[in-house]
Amino acid sequence: MNDKLTCMCAPAGPALSADTAQVSGRRGFLSSLLGLGAAALLPGCQSPGASVAQGQPYRIDIHHHVVPPNYAAHLASLGIGGVPKWSAQMSIDDMDSNGIATSVVSLMQPGAYFKQIDTDRRVARESNNYSAQLARDFPGRFGSFAALPLMDTEGSLREIDYALDTLKAEGIGLMTSYGGKYLGDPQFWPIWEELNRRKAVVYTHPLMSACCRNPVDGLPPAVIEYATDTTRSIASVLFGGVASRYPDIKWIWSHSGGSMPFLWSRFTRQELDMKERARAVLPQGVLHEVQRFYFDTAQGHHEGAMAALRALVPASQIMFGSDFPFRQAQDVRIGLSERRFSAAERLAIDRGNAVRIMPRLSAT
Repeated sequence: MNDKLTCMCAPAGPALSADTAQVSGRRGFLSSLLGLGAAALLPGCQSPGASVAQGQPYRIDIHHHVVPPNYAAHLASLGIGGVPKWSAQMSIDDMDSNGIATSVVSLMQPGAYFKQIDTDRRVARESNNYSAQLARDFPGRFGSFAALPLMDTEGSLREIDYALDTLKAEGIGLMTSYGGKYLGDPQFWPIWEELNRRKAVVYTHPLMSACCRNPVDGLPPAVIEYATDTTRSIASVLFGGVASRYPDIKWIWSHSGGSMPFLWSRFTRQELDMKERARAVLPQGVLHEVQRFYFDTAQGHHEGAMAALRALVPASQIMFGSDFPFRQAQDVRIGLSERRFSAAERLAIDRGNAVRIMPRLSAT
């Protein structure tokens, strides 16, 4: 076997084969690569636009929550619990412990949705300004997915201009549903049209849907409902025609796609049952659209979830996500180290895929 590592980032397209990267003592190399004390690649390995220096953090975490003080205070005033303790230093400590160079932060649920236009606009603007200031205070360590008051079309379009043009956010961060409306709802189409024009990245995070609040006594909604809400929203975007109508939006779905990969045969059966309508809303087929989506690994790094996801999409569509501060990055780092990926696939998941669609991150 060749004793040199061929280092490359996975392109958008077919999954990388297991022999894309060959290295002597492959198991030992991958173990050290993903180990706590060796978050580095061999000299000369590159991701788009930047080399990864040996001994330096290189991962990019795209599922990392920020809890601005004003946002935490507003949630507390409404009696909304479950707000984790967070500070910028806590984030950086966890990042440094797990080889993470940059985290792209987003609001925790419910995002900028409190059923009052003025409040939603204020929360979005304050939170987006906070995240932008965080990035200025810690150069290279933070990017941001900007919140939108999504139920307010005018306010959302205004915030898109401000967040992307003035604050230079990496993309937009949304919840999977708003007041029972999923992201495929025609109400949101004017917003998707603008984001499509900009070829924007749209990161999504689940919550407990208005339809299904604690249906199992004593079971927190995050156990089942969050992954299910991601699946509902993916179905809405697919079968509502949004994915094909706005093909330049780069969608990122949390938690390895929720339960969607496990329900895949039901998605394909639905495509068949729709017949003529399927050709209208999914002219290139449901699999084509799903393989253009991106998926993060937060709480979806275990064998069952990853095997189901990888049966649908190549490694070029998977991104490292930690779910900090609800989870520690080591959970995902260790979990992914136990999955079977080539060295090139690991680099793509850890960094290269994020840089490909958010090129400014290449400088980190």
